[in-house]
This record gives sequence, structure tokens and C-alpha cells, in this order.
Amino acid sequence: MTTWFSDKVEKRGSNIEGLGLFCVSAIAPGETVVVKGGHVFDRRTRDELAETLGPAEIQIDDHLFIGPITQEERDASMMCLNHSCNPNVQIVGQITFRAIRDIEVGEELTFDYATGDDDDWQMDCACGSVGCRGQVSGKDWQIPELQRRYAGRFADYLERKMRQPGH
Repeated sequence: MTTWFSDKVEKRGSNIEGLGLFCVSAIAPGETVVVKGGHVFDRRTRDELAETLGPAEIQIDDHLFIGPITQEERDASMMCLNHSCNPNVQIVGQITFRAIRDIEVGEELTFDYATGDDDDWQMDCACGSVGCRGQVSGKDWQIPELQRRYAGRFADYLERKMRQPGH
């Protein structure tokens, strides 16, 4: 049930937000660094769980999510992959996260939330990267420039949505 982590990463305090995932041994492009574990549940259950657990899931389809259902599971399943507008990790499929480029020891692992989420939320971005969007939302996958930049690097269900007429 728990999330799998490469032995090349560890969780620790982040300048971006709370805890982050950091490289402790060099990571090459294409290496799998995290595979999200958990229970699969619908949006109603996600909303109920969020009242006690806070955000701990990732979206895997239009109305399906994967994540913990207890506080004990939450602690083990949190990936601690913070958002960056210039990420070094990408989502592959729906629950696997792989390095986009070489990641050096001490570097925080990040992914662009636009590539994995289609939900109604918005946050100020604290990534500090060149080209930072300043604001990030669960609908950023719809931005044409991001669709071009991340072509082939979106969660499977978002790739399917982008192929539908009108997207």
C-alpha cells in the first residue's frame, strides 16, 4: 500500500513548501524515483478524507484518486514532491515519477503539478525558478504553452483529455 521510494532520495525540510524529496545519490535521466501507493477512491471519498488528512492523494482519472485513508498510511505514502515551474521529475503513466535530467546530490526533486492534475484549486507558486508562473492551478494543463512544453509528459488521463476535440 505504501509509496515506493528510490534509495537515492530522502524526505527533509524544503524551501519550497514543508517537506521535500531530495537527492542523496546522483540520479540519471529516466530513473524511477517514486511510485505512488495507496487506495483508489472517488472524488466524494477524497473530499471526506481531506477533512481529516489534508491533501495526500494524486489524481489518476477524471474522478478517481490514489492515496491514504488513515493518518498512519498518510505518513508513509506522502511523496513530498513539491511543485516547480522548471521540474526535474515527470509523471509517467499515472503513479510513477521519473527523472527528466541528471539530478545532483542535495537537489530537491520537483514536478510541475500541471502535468498531473485537473481539479479546482489554485496556489501561489514558491518554486523561484526562471519562468515561474507565480500562480499554479489544477487547470494549468489546459494552457497551450504548457501542453507544448510537456508534450508526452502528462498523466495518461490528461493526455487522453488533450486528444479530445476542444482541448
